[in-house]
Amino acid sequence: MAGKIVVTGAAGFIGSVLVGVLNDRDYKQLVLVDDFSRADKEENWKDKTYITTIDREAFEEWLQTYGDDVDFVFHLGARTDTTEFDMDVFNHLNLDYTRRIWEVCVQKQIPLLYASSAATYGLGEHGYKDDHSQVDALQPLNPYGWSKQHFDQWALRQEQTPPWWGGIKFFNVYGPNEYHKGRMASVVLHAFRQIQATGMVKLFRSHNPDFEDGEQLRDFVYVLDAVDVLIWMMEVQPACGLYNLGTGKAETFLELARSTFAALGQPENIAFIDTPEDIRDKYQYFTEADMDKVRAAGYQGEFRPLREGVRHYVQQFLLPGNYR
Repeated sequence: MAGKIVVTGAAGFIGSVLVGVLNDRDYKQLVLVDDFSRADKEENWKDKTYITTIDREAFEEWLQTYGDDVDFVFHLGARTDTTEFDMDVFNHLNLDYTRRIWEVCVQKQIPLLYASSAATYGLGEHGYKDDHSQVDALQPLNPYGWSKQHFDQWALRQEQTPPWWGGIKFFNVYGPNEYHKGRMASVVLHAFRQIQATGMVKLFRSHNPDFEDGEQLRDFVYVLDAVDVLIWMMEVQPACGLYNLGTGKAETFLELARSTFAALGQPENIAFIDTPEDIRDKYQYFTEADMDKVRAAGYQGEFRPLREGVRHYVQQFLLPGNYR
């Protein structure tokens, strides 16, 4: 691509890793969009190659002015805190903001990939298939999930669309550059820090009789594998619509903890604590991406098994303190 590529959320977790891999693949005409005032995210972007940075509140106007020179927009910036219950926050940062970007991409005819979420699937009572006919039945468990759900529904209703668009339903992404995420960081990072500090990992106890402690299941996808899919989407631009992005294979939190101990070469020491009451009734006990749609579209890349991804994350990034 000869023109500019925009990455919103470029100082954040997935966005900054995407920028690093784009640089590795000789994409250098990048425009990074985010709130760059946070010092705890500076390591994520300061050494990347790019043309300019744009504050997220100035981005819509910038895109209106310079959009004719933009070849693609990765819109990954969002408020992702699943424990935030102020819907106004999500309406502003996730729903309304994304609509405005969509509308400029329609006007300027710029292909758009935006971040949706597996949080839209709620308890999974309708499965985890990225089938457009299922979307209206989904019942997310928190305002974050609803903000993504409402945008997916809105996008599917639009008659005027960007020349290509994709809404990517990320499952449980883990890997480098999530250091700033606090409570919302992956369980891998929390487990690593706990082991380093205490030699022990504490996992949430099951409050569901169908699951033993630690046997709760998630589709954990390594961020470097996820970013490969995003770049493939940009380069191939398959059919417009919603796409799952996980590995297609759920793994237990016990396996995650054991993988972290193994990556550190330390003996397993796992204890269980009650799930916090503020998230207990909104807790997903099983998620697993149906990846048939991405595969049918032609994506042939492999996804690391959890143990392999955790080992790479711990040994290549967490222990040496590396950023991607």
